[in-house]
Amino acid sequence: MIDALPTDASTAAAVDAVLVPLGEEPKYGKTDVDAVEAAAAATTEPSIRLDVVKADREVQGFIRQANKNLGVLGFTEHGFRHVGLVSSISRNVLRLLGYDGRQQELAAIAGYTHDIGNVVSRHGHATTGAILAHPILTRLGMSPDDVAVVLGAIGSHGDDHHRLGEPIHPVSAALILADKSDVHRSRVRNNDPTSFDQHDRVNYAATSSFLRVDAAAKTITLELSIDTEMAPVMEYFEIFLPRMLMSRHAALLLECGFHITINETVVL
Repeated sequence: MIDALPTDASTAAAVDAVLVPLGEEPKYGKTDVDAVEAAAAATTEPSIRLDVVKADREVQGFIRQANKNLGVLGFTEHGFRHVGLVSSISRNVLRLLGYDGRQQELAAIAGYTHDIGNVVSRHGHATTGAILAHPILTRLGMSPDDVAVVLGAIGSHGDDHHRLGEPIHPVSAALILADKSDVHRSRVRNNDPTSFDQHDRVNYAATSSFLRVDAAAKTITLELSIDTEMAPVMEYFEIFLPRMLMSRHAALLLECGFHITINETVVL
């Protein structure tokens, strides 16, 4: 898929710089462990519902403070808007692909709690978030089997330290696709376009984003509208290539192809 991108010298250098440290792709199907069934259980009903998690004061406090911490560091919005959207998209990905209600609900819960690790540090926030989520979900009455699935999803969604998070089951894959698809100008905190950094500029240029799941065609497509006067399309690829690779891996686990359209043109 990388061959489909423009291949001028500067772009090739940027792609190489990102790809070299990312490591190998997930080796799905190399053992007798079925990744698609890794989140399955005897019951198809979740032990707790998303509403219980959303109402918890500790969860609310962690999300609120994590967003403030990232704001100080100059990152885009990671607060209730972001986690609410990721939660909803995570659930819908599995719903549209026909997964049971339990896995849909666990995906929604993982989406809502996936960024709480930022309350400690941006670095390694996926692992930290999983550790923080364990006692909270247990206290709220979630079964150990369900907790284990959510922790795996939270812990595998990150792409920091020059390593791609690897989807390990459908709940994990849905979270990755939902999280990496949230590119939109409403996430930009900076009100002065003249001082935008590259991430602000690309996010602000994205006037709409939609993750389309076509179960019949077995495709998952990120549909973006980008103001190319604000940021050229190539700039999106330069800074979001790791996100695209993670999304492709996630779609693969869900037995789907991953595509991107920008301004109604297929680019991947």
